[in-house]
Amino acid sequence: MFKGQNIFEIIAAGGFTMYILILCSIISIAVIIERVLYYSRRSRLSRVSLMEQIRKECGRGQMLNAVGICKNIDTPSARVALAGLNLYGHDEKIISNAMEREITVETVKLERFTGIVGSIGGTAVYIGLLGTVIGIMRAFNDISRVGSGGMDVVTVGIAEALVCTAAGLLVAIPAVLCFNWFSRKIDTFIVDMELAASELVDLLCVKK
Repeated sequence: MFKGQNIFEIIAAGGFTMYILILCSIISIAVIIERVLYYSRRSRLSRVSLMEQIRKECGRGQMLNAVGICKNIDTPSARVALAGLNLYGHDEKIISNAMEREITVETVKLERFTGIVGSIGGTAVYIGLLGTVIGIMRAFNDISRVGSGGMDVVTVGIAEALVCTAAGLLVAIPAVLCFNWFSRKIDTFIVDMELAASELVDLLCVKK
């Protein structure tokens, strides 16, 4: 049906919704790449390794060294631990509250832009369907003008309209898969931060 047509002609045949889907695709890809890089940079050191280093320094009474370790490691768990270590010597409740606030701050950073991908994944299919419906309406309008002998016209029109549905699926499927991965990754980060906070409270209370 599209033999001899280049990609630009196919996009043009899909109508204005194709341009909306292309914009959604560009935004989705940009966010996915940014988030993947963001998460990978903050997964270089595991919580277990971090806490082992902190526990070792605290055991030697080198609290400043433990603080320095957290400052040099750009991970959510390290930032949570740093919030607690900076308040060493204070009441347990104060330390816990500080780390809980830091967990909230880091969670917001982890979730940044992910809602965009989720929204695109949830709406791209419907945008494609809208383009298909509009295209089919246009095709039947064309056949009403050319008469009963215009089946070729409506066939071509419907085929072109279905391009929008296919494009919507191509945009939505990767977005949904990546959004689900983001959600799982964020949950893992949150669990690590909560465990790091709990371990550090126990460690600092023992030290006191």
